[in-house]
Amino acid sequence: MTSAVQETNQVPGAEPDLVSGVDALDPSAPHETVWWDPLADMRGAGKPSIDVFMSGTVFLDIVFTGLSTLPAAGTEVWAPGMASCPGGIANLAIAAARLGLRTSLAAGFGDDAYGDFCWETLAGQEGVDLSRSRRFAQWHSPVTVSMAVQRDRSMVTHGHNLPISADELVGNPPPARAVITSVGEGAPDPLLPGWAAQARRGGALVFADAGWDPTGAWDPAVLAALSGCDAFMPNAVEAMSYTRTATPRAALHALAEHVPLAVVTCGGDGAIAVDATTGEEAEVPALPVDALDPTGAGDVFGAGLVLGTIAGWPLRHRLQFAGVSAALAVHEFGGSLAAPGWGDIGDWWRRVVAAAATGHGVAAEIRRHYGFLDDLVPRTHVCGVRRAAATIARRSDLTRPR
Repeated sequence: MTSAVQETNQVPGAEPDLVSGVDALDPSAPHETVWWDPLADMRGAGKPSIDVFMSGTVFLDIVFTGLSTLPAAGTEVWAPGMASCPGGIANLAIAAARLGLRTSLAAGFGDDAYGDFCWETLAGQEGVDLSRSRRFAQWHSPVTVSMAVQRDRSMVTHGHNLPISADELVGNPPPARAVITSVGEGAPDPLLPGWAAQARRGGALVFADAGWDPTGAWDPAVLAALSGCDAFMPNAVEAMSYTRTATPRAALHALAEHVPLAVVTCGGDGAIAVDATTGEEAEVPALPVDALDPTGAGDVFGAGLVLGTIAGWPLRHRLQFAGVSAALAVHEFGGSLAAPGWGDIGDWWRRVVAAAATGHGVAAEIRRHYGFLDDLVPRTHVCGVRRAAATIARRSDLTRPR
């Protein structure tokens, strides 16, 4: 899934930087340390304890950054930077958890050091529930090496199929407000997985993205699976390929005939969506950002959309919030651990508000269009999140409720 993030150089004269920068709060000043729960008003007896459930493959991602070129055959290139973090479905799980969604993941982990690292980062650092995940003896964890070259990336991946099916791994899915899955020829199950259909019968909203079709067939029969979904979130290429349409907007309206909430992300052109349950249609441009690494940005966008839908926000606000989250993610290297938390979103919004007050034109325009964030961004200090390091992800200083 591709995010609605516009890759561009910084706006000339745009000071202070509206995406990067230090914490807007004085770190030496006394402040309350909190873990922010954006759905606090929706908690209570009889409500699901899990906000979002998902299943998929976790990779160990090793990301080399700052390369000027890929190595030619028989040569060696030194990378100025490197990051290690869980990847694959972990991108989505960590993005959702950092936005305050109580997240549960069913995945297979090897009994190797890579599996130890990914498990501890997800469960111990990021607070993702792994009660439906399993460790498998003599099955090594999948690994991806990603090489970032001038805002593009190339990847090499090695792995084996899980010893059991996803439905066997999940079993009876836990009660949840929403589940996220993939459909299409590039997905583990070309149609809707059985566990996702079972979760929907239990009351969960089903959000689906499109698996990239490596065959190039883009079988339109996949659209039949959308009758079992509440939302579909492909990128423009995927949407046009499955619907056999020539424009993203035409693809959006074709998808809207199959699923209540259709969202098409259009890269630098932003995102468009139709929500039949509310009667809304919205189009939002992408935020300009100096994108360093697009890895996982689409998952961050999806997590923001899920949060906004669960919370009942207007469609335009959902798209805008998801776009802000994705923009903050691509400004960092490291895939899953580049995902922002509420502290990052709050810092960014305070920088925008402060710059707008000084007459900064770009900031004033953002301030006008994103004013709904005044009511969403926490006014107390929220701890920051940890980024990917070269060989180990340090523990986060987030204080989470247990």
